[in-house]
Amino acid sequence: MEHTPPLWEPASGQEERRRSSRFPLVVPIAVMWQSSEGKALQCEARAVEGNAHGGFVEIAAPPAAGSQIELKNLLSGATASARVVRVHHDPSGALEGIGIAFAVPSGVFWGPTFRLKKATAELRDLEQEIRSGGFHPQVLRDFRDAVDYVRKTAWAVQEWQERQMQRRDTATVLPLLTAERIRRTVQLSRAILAEVQSGEVTTETAGVAELREAVASLHRQLTGALR
Repeated sequence: MEHTPPLWEPASGQEERRRSSRFPLVVPIAVMWQSSEGKALQCEARAVEGNAHGGFVEIAAPPAAGSQIELKNLLSGATASARVVRVHHDPSGALEGIGIAFAVPSGVFWGPTFRLKKATAELRDLEQEIRSGGFHPQVLRDFRDAVDYVRKTAWAVQEWQERQMQRRDTATVLPLLTAERIRRTVQLSRAILAEVQSGEVTTETAGVAELREAVASLHRQLTGALR
């Protein structure tokens, strides 16, 4: 869906949004609850938005608002208790999904995609703060490169999960990660070359001997592979 309703109801919802930003997800989950007659029910669903306090879940047959539910992440096997905050419908009355709130806040239930996106957002906030400080330009460049690498890795993890859930081929995701590592290696190599030429890197620099051996080995392997 292009439009996702807010995770939370007004009042408590506003407080939750201030405490924790929410991020788009694609996480298959199982939702378990008891009907008003005490019958055990279960339905597979998909979380499309979340934070440490809860999320928005697309589900075909939702439990009623206020229901206590159990969740299982079908990718990681992680479980969590939650409550249905609201059952969402679009203006025409069609079901959109349910907003849920964890019984205990969790930063790990949604899996690595959520954690990577959360870390990326925090790094971007940190970047804005340090821009006003007296940091060396190279420090800022390295920081931005690291944030960019985390962002692209997070995208690859999400793409992998989406393809797994949709039973599509995941093999094409790996070349994207390889290409990103190559791009990053080229970038770092050029930066180190500049530092060697300027005298910042010498035989006394920590790790330089290991770097020389790694570069020589990589050169030999590439020469043979690309011949």
